[in-house]
Amino acid sequence: MPKLTIQDQTFEVEAGTRLVLAIEQAGVKIGHRCGGNARCTTCRVTFQEGEPEQMTETEYNKLKQVNLYGQARLACQIVVDHDMNVTPLVTAENNPAWNGDTGPTPATEVTPDPNTYSIPELEKKAGQ
Repeated sequence: MPKLTIQDQTFEVEAGTRLVLAIEQAGVKIGHRCGGNARCTTCRVTFQEGEPEQMTETEYNKLKQVNLYGQARLACQIVVDHDMNVTPLVTAENNPAWNGDTGPTPATEVTPDPNTYSIPELEKKAGQ
């Protein structure tokens, strides 16, 4: 089983679990205001270790759109299939106006499009 480390605490995660759900299972109230559909970017994380070398085209396009590409990743678009060490950036704790409501529960599978591509392939497709 892959290990997920958040704030110096490590948890075992069933392989294939969406990162946003694994973070919640670890007790962190990460944002997912759009329900895990890569529209709101409240599930953004940074990686200290284990950042995937692939991403969905949806994640790539959204991060580019909001000028976060290269700075953060979207936990709703990542599947835990190896050890990862992450920092959730938007949580219920740092957004008191949410009153603990982080958003609709994301589906167990990555949506809208679960296909991943190498990052260089996505950059080439986008003409960078």
